Amino acid sequence: MQLTIQILQYEFLGPIKLSEWGPPMDRVAYIIFSKNKDVFNMIYVAESDKTEARDFFTKNDQFKCWLSYAGKKENLYLSIYPMWESSQPERNQLVKKIIARYKPICNEVNEDSQNTSTSTSQPIEPEPEPEPEQD
Repeated sequence: MQLTIQILQYEFLGPIKLSEWGPPMDRVAYIIFSKNKDVFNMIYVAESDKTEARDFFTKNDQFKCWLSYAGKKENLYLSIYPMWESSQPERNQLVKKIIARYKPICNEVNEDSQNTSTSTSQPIEPEPEPEPEQD
């Protein structure tokens, strides 16, 4: 029997240990959980196109964030929602819905850092040229 987990009205496959995952993976929305005793905590949600990369998850920008909440790699779990015929905007829409409802901690970190970079990167005005001195 395959494990499934209900997120919003979607049946996600898993969770399985992230270390047990292996490519290939088709177009999916995926969720990373940290497991603490018997409780799964959602820590990250994203989407993916097809991938063959073995290090797809360990190369993720937020992998360090996942580890900081899970403690160790063995506590990281993966659930996927296959969306074979989907476009990236369709997958992103599902990801946004899940983030809005569950607010996974490693997605919030990501959004904050994006916000700060855009708010601080205002154009810098060049200093005006000094007026030539009049004799």
